[in-house]
Amino acid sequence: MKRMLSGIKPTGQLTLGNYIGALRNFVKYQDEYDLYVFIANLHCITVYNDPKELRKNLKDCVALYLACGLDPEKCCIFLQSDVMEHAQLGFIMCCNTYLGELNRMTQFKDKLAKGEQGLSGGIYTYPALMSADILMYDADYVPVGEDQKQHVELCRDTAIRFNNRYGKSFNIPEPVVPKVGAKIMSLSDPTKKMSKSEQTNKGCIYLLDDLKSVRKKIMSAKTDDVAKVQFDPENQPGISNLMSIVSALTNQSFEEITDMFNGKGYGDFKKYVADVVCDELSKIQERYNHIIENDIIEDVLAKGKAKAQIIAHKKLDQIQRTIGIEIR
Repeated sequence: MKRMLSGIKPTGQLTLGNYIGALRNFVKYQDEYDLYVFIANLHCITVYNDPKELRKNLKDCVALYLACGLDPEKCCIFLQSDVMEHAQLGFIMCCNTYLGELNRMTQFKDKLAKGEQGLSGGIYTYPALMSADILMYDADYVPVGEDQKQHVELCRDTAIRFNNRYGKSFNIPEPVVPKVGAKIMSLSDPTKKMSKSEQTNKGCIYLLDDLKSVRKKIMSAKTDDVAKVQFDPENQPGISNLMSIVSALTNQSFEEITDMFNGKGYGDFKKYVADVVCDELSKIQERYNHIIENDIIEDVLAKGKAKAQIIAHKKLDQIQRTIGIEIR
């Protein structure tokens, strides 16, 4: 069975975008692949996070993984920092990544362009750690959104370079981008990705949002004056974004959604979107509450750590022997 690996950085509460773009697909993949899913908590500390808030976000992230349908009997769910080999291989991969490659990474470039001050070294080097996260498990596939493909491409380039220098050591992973819902946009500004870091929160739906708030955000979503429900991302980004959400959650095609609302107004369409989203979130929140109340998270993480660490320890030992830093 082919192996797949991915993870989410829980610097804030998980969003509907995370669910559609990643978590729902993970649930499908766990039946098709040898799936490893981790909570990327080391990546969280590239910027300051309040420790109390970060701990809550980590716990919620695990609970939501489970609430969204991931089964620890079918896949390996673990906390990145529980497997300390990640950080060590991360430094090794940093030493095999060129400065020019890191300079081209989008997040670093964007922060420089905005003139942000006090950037940490982690902001600059974290793509090398991300490469280690993937290469540690010899993943065949990495499910990502469109905006994350750059990281997998860097991982591939670094792995190929390493293999050329030292001999075959790493498997070369392939990115997998979902055809629908790979990038859910902000409801208030459909030209930007739905983000946990959005300042107003009006355009972002969180999986644990109050359902009345969810409905209000959707009914207030920015649209246009074309007055027709159709998929046209260039001219109607707001409506197209809402259609992507509905299509991902109901498996309806864009054509079916267009036909369904032929001759109807945006108000009717938004109400339908709100009904679909709230129905999905109510089920997730019910399962989330059950998981939190029954306190099963520690057991899931302990089991995931044990399984992941066997592979990680073997791979790190192999790589360290390959590059000559082991004397045993």
